[in-house]
Amino acid sequence: MLSPVIVILIFLAMFAVLILSHEFGHFIAAKLSRVRVDEFGIGFPPRLIKIKRGETLWSLNLVPLGGFVKLFGEEGDPVAPRSFASKSIPIRFSILFAGPLMNLLLPVLLFSISFMVPHNIVVEQVVVQEVAPSSPAEMAGIAPHDTILQINGHDIRNRGELSYYIQLGLGSEVNILLQKPDLSQDEVSVVPRWTPPEGQGAIGVVVAGVDSQVVRESYPPWQAIKQAVQRCGESLILFWNTIKGWIIGAAAPQVAGPVGIAQITGEVAKAGISPLLAFTAFISLNLAIINLLPLPALDGGRIVFLLVEFVRRGKRVSVRIERLVNYVGFILLIALICVITYFDVARIIAGESLLG
Repeated sequence: MLSPVIVILIFLAMFAVLILSHEFGHFIAAKLSRVRVDEFGIGFPPRLIKIKRGETLWSLNLVPLGGFVKLFGEEGDPVAPRSFASKSIPIRFSILFAGPLMNLLLPVLLFSISFMVPHNIVVEQVVVQEVAPSSPAEMAGIAPHDTILQINGHDIRNRGELSYYIQLGLGSEVNILLQKPDLSQDEVSVVPRWTPPEGQGAIGVVVAGVDSQVVRESYPPWQAIKQAVQRCGESLILFWNTIKGWIIGAAAPQVAGPVGIAQITGEVAKAGISPLLAFTAFISLNLAIINLLPLPALDGGRIVFLLVEFVRRGKRVSVRIERLVNYVGFILLIALICVITYFDVARIIAGESLLG
C-alpha cells in the first residue's frame, strides 16, 4: 500500500506534467509568433519562488489549481510591438489553441510508453453465465456457456476488455464473435443500451472469467505508437459517451476535483507505472476538451471573443468587458473547484471511491 506522502508526490508529478505541457504549448506558440512572454507560472499567486530568465519571469505559486502564461498586451494596445493584442486573429487563435493541442498530443506519448513498459494483464476466457430475458443479447442469440472471443474485431482477453468495448459501442451496432459449447463459431450483432433495466448490463449478460492467468506483456515502439493513437481516439469516444449519458439521464454525473483526482491517482498507481501513465493520458485528454469549452477564463472562452471579433469584421470586444467576463469566470471556476473539493473530501472520509 502506498503511503499518503508517496501518493501526493505522484499526484503532484502528474499534475506538473499536465500543466507544464499545456502552458509550454502557449509559450512556444507565443515565442514563434514573436509575442513577449512576461511570466510562466505553475499554480496561481501568491508566488513562492520566482526566477527571471531573459524577458520571462518563471514562477512557482501557492495555489496548485493550474498554471498560466502571461503574455504582454493580452488585453491592451493592439499596436504595441510584440504584444498579443497586436497580432492577427489566426495568430492569436494559434497561441490560445496551442495549450489544449499539447494536452491532445501528450497522451500519444504517454499511452505509447505505457504500452512499451512491461506490465501485467489478466488473460481469461470470458464465458456467458446468464442472459437476461428480452435483452439485446437474447434477441441476438447469445446463450449461456457461449465464450466471447471478439468485439468489432478486437480480441477479448478479459472481462475488463469486454466492458470497455461495450461502453465504446453504446447506442451503436457492435459485432460479437462467439464460440459455442461445441467449439463452432458464430458472429452476432447487438446494440448496447444506454439505459438497461435495473440489474442488467448494456447487452444483458452476466459473464465469468475462466482459466484466468496473469501474463506480462510489452510492445515494440511502432506497435505501441499505433495502439496509442487508437486509444486516444477511443478515449475521446468514451468521454463523449459519458457526457451523452449525463444528458439523457443514463448515468449520474461524477466529477472530481484535485483531491478526488489525487485519490484516484493513488489507487491507479498501486497497479504499476503502465496504468498510471494511461490514467495520466486520459486526464490530459479530458483537460484538453474542458479547456476548449466556451467558458470564461478558459482557452475556449477566450477563443469565443476571437470568433466574435471575426464576425464583427475585426471590431474587438471592449477590453473592459473581456477583462470583467474573464475575471468573473475565473472566480466562478475557483468556487466550483472548492465545492467539488468539499464533496471529494466528504466522500473520502466516508470511505468511498470514484473507481467504485
